[in-house]
Amino acid sequence: MERSKIDRINELARKQKNGTLSPLEKEEQAALRRDYLHEFRNNFSAQLNGVYVEREDGTYERLQKKGAATEGGPADA
Repeated sequence: MERSKIDRINELARKQKNGTLSPLEKEEQAALRRDYLHEFRNNFSAQLNGVYVEREDGTYERLQKKGAATEGGPADA
């Protein structure tokens, strides 16, 4: 995310803390926060997609999302 947008998020947060945030600024703040969270989640997801777990037999397996069944895992019990 661009530094100017992060600075604007922080500026609006300070105004909100002081109680001087206008309704238009509240909408802008919500939109900026949505954009920030969307970008954060995409970056974090991409990072997790590059994580591998080493099994006891020495093989590597891509990290699975919670609840995804893997061979020999708890879902097979």
